[in-house]
Amino acid sequence: MRYYITLLICLYLSLDLSAQSNESWQEYLGRIGQVEDVDRGQLEQLYDDLDETYQTKIDINTCTREELLQLPFLSEQQVMDIMEYRYKAGRIQSLMELYLVPSLERTDILRLNSFLIVSPEAEADTLPSLRNLLMYGKQEVTADFNLPFYERQGDKDGYLGYKYKHWLRYSFNYRQQVKFGLVGSQDAGEPFFAGQNKAGYDYYSFYLLIRDVHRLKTIAIGRYRLRFGMGLILNNSYGFGKLTTLNNLYASSSAITANSSRSESLYLQGAAACIDLGRGFSFTPFISYRKIDATLDKDSSSVVTILTSGYHRTKSEMQRRRNTDEFLAGGNLHFFSNGFHVGATAFYTTFNRELKLNSGPTYRHWYPNGKSFWNTSIDYGYVSNRLNIKGETATGNCHEVATINTISYSLNSQLSLMALQRYYPYRYFSLYAESFSEGGTTNDESGVFVGGKWTPWRNAELQLYTDISYFAWPKYGVSTSSHRWDDFIQLATTGKTWSFLARYRLKMKENDNSDKTALIKSYTHRGRIATSYSSKVWMWKAQTDMSYVSGETNSFGYMLSTSLCWQWRWLKITGSGGYFHTDDYQSRVYSFEPGMLYSFYFPSFSGKGFRGTLNVRAKVSKQLLLVAKLATTHYFDRDVISSGLQQIDSSSQTNLELQLKWNFTTYKPKLETASQHAHAGH
Repeated sequence: MRYYITLLICLYLSLDLSAQSNESWQEYLGRIGQVEDVDRGQLEQLYDDLDETYQTKIDINTCTREELLQLPFLSEQQVMDIMEYRYKAGRIQSLMELYLVPSLERTDILRLNSFLIVSPEAEADTLPSLRNLLMYGKQEVTADFNLPFYERQGDKDGYLGYKYKHWLRYSFNYRQQVKFGLVGSQDAGEPFFAGQNKAGYDYYSFYLLIRDVHRLKTIAIGRYRLRFGMGLILNNSYGFGKLTTLNNLYASSSAITANSSRSESLYLQGAAACIDLGRGFSFTPFISYRKIDATLDKDSSSVVTILTSGYHRTKSEMQRRRNTDEFLAGGNLHFFSNGFHVGATAFYTTFNRELKLNSGPTYRHWYPNGKSFWNTSIDYGYVSNRLNIKGETATGNCHEVATINTISYSLNSQLSLMALQRYYPYRYFSLYAESFSEGGTTNDESGVFVGGKWTPWRNAELQLYTDISYFAWPKYGVSTSSHRWDDFIQLATTGKTWSFLARYRLKMKENDNSDKTALIKSYTHRGRIATSYSSKVWMWKAQTDMSYVSGETNSFGYMLSTSLCWQWRWLKITGSGGYFHTDDYQSRVYSFEPGMLYSFYFPSFSGKGFRGTLNVRAKVSKQLLLVAKLATTHYFDRDVISSGLQQIDSSSQTNLELQLKWNFTTYKPKLETASQHAHAGH
């Protein structure tokens, strides 16, 4: 019976699937991105993880709950429904069966089609043989080279290396069970096969990840990342912004992931393993030792600032390069059964030098101070087909208790509501915390977030939230306690070929006045209107962004942009252009740019100028992909761009980025996607 129902679904979908407006996951990520997510680098890490999953795919029949929870557009309820359907069906034969999962919308399934596959059945709970690894393993080499058509001041005098940026990446994937990778990366201005980089690249990273071997659910060796609970003490994977939180109702998970990123911060280095203890229990021990970049005091006995940029272009930056040792060890015990879950996490961190991060301005007064630290937390929750409750409570040698709790409820398939409460005392800290916040850090903040999603008519979605937060201790630019208030509303509609989006955001923030004698309220208004058209060959998009800041001074800015994409067989060409006009940096505007593989670009623009890009992607053969992106920014209001060693003595900044991806898989088994099945049915 299930076969015939699936066949009917495929026949229906094949009639209009190719004509349906299908927003790519990259565009979806750009749509849910907000200013704070970009500034904190949260979207970049999330993009890198999703791009890795997009390239390797997840087998719907062998994946775990934790793997599906890594997809930011799925809620815990949807993941639970998928797992329940798979359990009842025994085995999912086609991704079209996902239309039988009641909590999944059409847009969710179309996005899932980018990340899921139905692989041939394989022997479970064993390591694959060497023959199978060689035959079915997917091997890729990706090389990227960025050529700037300009010189910075540091390129002439100051930087130790040349002006070119490039990286090289090798990855091996056997389904989702075995992953191995090696990354070498070089920033512009860093020495290459010279100076302190005699081994070539400034940054190397390797990882090995193995899943589902008997009781061993996951083991990571090399560089890896962890996420437990709601990230209150340990989350160096990625953080969810407010729109992402609203979309997936803050789906939390315990996960070990490989660090395939080129980012030189936040990763752990050593080993971690998740062991299935049976009866719903799992245990994850982890250990890490690595060297970090830091600014030291005059006698080099203590750390004043932990650096995360990864730049080693000058002599002073080289002196701060990996000059401090960090050791971390801990574990997580987790239980999940019938929708209930509870977990306990604890870890210990020590450095070879004392941290004195609390020196300097008042807002740094409660930053970590000492040589050794410990943190522990309990996370908990319950999820059903309508109700979702979760939270985490934590403490440490700061002797303060922090907590975050959420509740969401789906009244029906068209309407869901959620509320989130957090309380982070200003004395609380965890060096690896990354949780929901307005202020950018998981300390000195308390607040309430309330939001909802409503489908007023088919293929339309209304999202809105309000968030009120309070900061008891002074923040940067604020000499006393302060408040913030953030309101957002967005309507998105999708038709067969057209889509439309309108959003508005109002944010109130308290800051010191110019004399620092009182607090003043500044209001930032941001709006966007976007429309797009898509067919088998063409895709066109037009967008208007607006920003207005009112306070002690007023500032206004806007950007008009458009893009056109043409795709034919093996060739895809995308061109975009935008005019921006802002009074100053306060009213800056942001624009998402789809670009190269494993690279996320969400630039901001201020002043008056034009931004243009041309992206060409050519699938030369089944094994070889070539990508080129030419991008230029021309300013009408200046003759010099940036300052210091980054200064460019020109009003234009143009880059050409070239990328090559070589897939030399020995044998590629036939894998089925939703769209292929639909066309086959037709």
